[in-house]
Amino acid sequence: MDVRQSFAIGARKLDVLRGITLDVRPGEAAFLVGASGAGKTTLLYILAGLERPASGRVIFEGQSIYDLGRRAQARLRNARMGFIFQGYFLLPELTALENVLLPAMIGGTNRRERRERAVESLREVGLGDRLHHLPLELSGGEQQRVAIARALINDPSVVFADEPTGNLDSRAGSAVIDLLINLVREKRKTLLVVTHDLRLAARGDRTLEMRDGQLQNAERGTGNTE
Repeated sequence: MDVRQSFAIGARKLDVLRGITLDVRPGEAAFLVGASGAGKTTLLYILAGLERPASGRVIFEGQSIYDLGRRAQARLRNARMGFIFQGYFLLPELTALENVLLPAMIGGTNRRERRERAVESLREVGLGDRLHHLPLELSGGEQQRVAIARALINDPSVVFADEPTGNLDSRAGSAVIDLLINLVREKRKTLLVVTHDLRLAARGDRTLEMRDGQLQNAERGTGNTE
């Protein structure tokens, strides 16, 4: 609520977010769009508990995130949030299965149970036959599917995605967005995506436009992944 963020560049103060109030409804697939530098990624990181705002509050499941201590924030992110980034951020020395297992290992779940969940997550994204492949043995689209499986393994209530198709060609990017939207709807998750691609954003439930650090409008999407 009334989220603001600014950065100092030499003696100059740059206002990146200028009073953002946004309510993302449970189960909604919302897309943040806007030009480079509009503040959309900064807003996503603040909403996800990754970057403290200069002022304002972020309420997640009844808790004010930035009133929590750092360890409590980390536990909250691990247990209740999933993250997908443009760069995949897969550890190159680990297999697809091992990469997906990481959030569950941090969460401390039963060893056998978390392996079964990781295998199932990879099957859900169409990589049941790639469990033991290293990232370099996978295409960009396949690596992003591993990242999706990793984001969902702890059964989060919300998934944050920052330019998840930015490193993919149009065909692979479209397939990744289709898969992501279908999975979060099937599992009844909330999805918030930053993208520069208006065509992909229109597939969600709502498109939110960022301009000069403010939300300008909110258009209803088609809700169609075809």
